Amino acid sequence: MGDGEMECFGPAAIYLRKPERERIEAQNTPFDAKTAYFVTEPGEMYLKGTLVSKEGGKATVKTLCGKTLTVKETEIFPMNPPKFDKIEDMAMMTHLNEPAVLYNLKERYAAWMIYTYSGLFCVTVNPYKWLPVYDAVVVAGYRGKKRIEAPPHIFSISDNAYQFMLTGKTVNTKRVIQYFATIAVAGGKKTEHVPGKMQGSLEDQIIAANPLLEAYGNAKTVRNDNSSRFVSS
Repeated sequence: MGDGEMECFGPAAIYLRKPERERIEAQNTPFDAKTAYFVTEPGEMYLKGTLVSKEGGKATVKTLCGKTLTVKETEIFPMNPPKFDKIEDMAMMTHLNEPAVLYNLKERYAAWMIYTYSGLFCVTVNPYKWLPVYDAVVVAGYRGKKRIEAPPHIFSISDNAYQFMLTGKTVNTKRVIQYFATIAVAGGKKTEHVPGKMQGSLEDQIIAANPLLEAYGNAKTVRNDNSSRFVSS
């Protein structure tokens, strides 16, 4: 979504996705993948720097603040290109390591973008302040959109969960029963008609019984109008 498409979120847009201008600048920023590294540092945990040399299991890195650190090779981590700064889904990073994740969350938090995806998960950092990202305009902006069509937000997770609830699980369950019933009786002998006995295949009988099962299984009780005696595992 470009800046124009983000207008549907109103004033909340700046808290949800970095502006297009910033994305373009990041893509054009010079970057040397061979020398750009994070280095461990006791005070700051990790610092950005430029790899100077590697020798004998040791690595020397000059940090952006001018310090020169020599550490074990296992204590330096490759950086991602600037185009990945403030990325919305960290699973898309070229280098998925601890400092890259922490740096991304820090940068997004500094811009008050508190929601970030990490694959199937949504990471939330508490802003300890009110942000205008929960009003009716934002709700409308996320409504009906797939996860990849909008910035990270708990509303996106909620809307997708709601949409998946409406995808015909009951009908699909009947189709599963139909399949199992069909293969279970495949090759079976035909039975003679018996007066008063329900006719039809096992598949038909199971599906025909479904309304009765649903009526009893989902009947409301005195204390619960939404009661159900079906248990899913």
